[in-house]
Amino acid sequence: MSIETLAQDIGRIARNDGDHTTGIPRLSLHRRSVRTEPMPCIYGLGLAVVAQGGKQVTLGEQVLTYGAGQSLLITADLPVVAHVTRADLAHPFLCMFLSLDASALVQLAAGLDLPPLPREPAPRAISLSALDASLLDAAIRLVQLLDEPALVATLAPLIQQEIMVRLLCGPHGPYLRHLVSAGSPSNQIAQAMAWLTQNYVHDVLMDELAARVHMSPSTFRLHFRHVTGMSPLQYQKQLRLQQARHLMLYQALDAGSTAARVGYESASQFSRDYSRLFGAPPQRDIKRMRHQPGEGVGASSF
Repeated sequence: MSIETLAQDIGRIARNDGDHTTGIPRLSLHRRSVRTEPMPCIYGLGLAVVAQGGKQVTLGEQVLTYGAGQSLLITADLPVVAHVTRADLAHPFLCMFLSLDASALVQLAAGLDLPPLPREPAPRAISLSALDASLLDAAIRLVQLLDEPALVATLAPLIQQEIMVRLLCGPHGPYLRHLVSAGSPSNQIAQAMAWLTQNYVHDVLMDELAARVHMSPSTFRLHFRHVTGMSPLQYQKQLRLQQARHLMLYQALDAGSTAARVGYESASQFSRDYSRLFGAPPQRDIKRMRHQPGEGVGASSF
């Protein structure tokens, strides 16, 4: 089977532009018929496979451009700037995204005979690789399973497990193994990021967060920036602003109420930070998003 087969299957199921949830848990399909503007959003732990068109993702100073036949692995919740770079009506951007289960990855890794991890700094929490034939085959089988809803409950978990095993054993493997290896810098940073995701509203001393994951403050800051492309405080700020946008867009909260809800003491500082990230003040940005939905309209998306 080929990448064209995957594109045909995604295009047949996702007939309209947008982000489509499916009858298979953790699997979503994505279609765009036009190029989109760069938009800040948050990518979560998962695998993206582009079947047609192209996309660009920026994390800190790292810029990744990828297209058909390539896979993007994200190993932590990452604030990125993303946009579709190649798409038109005749050849829309088509992509599948499979959210991954961290606990299942840990269990699978423990049962595999994997080589030891090299001693090196924590790798960046995003990686790009050409799609090998075996992983492509599994991805196609997972999407085609949507045509057999009676078999989804039985077969989808097996195919998803196969995909995770192939990721652990393939080019993306070192990135995932750093994530799931207890005591590795990536694992410790992932714990800190998870804590910040749950507690972004509260002010926290970064030295206390470093102690929480058993790292010295200087080592913690070094590895955090290496994994995420930003400092812990910048990461927390982006989490707050992404959640603020989500609240205003989907719960119709005003900017002042939203600022307090996500941890800002100053509404004016919130407005300045918001404008700096999203390119417009809150009210104008939300109005634009409602009339022109695109990348990253939620607190977490692909």
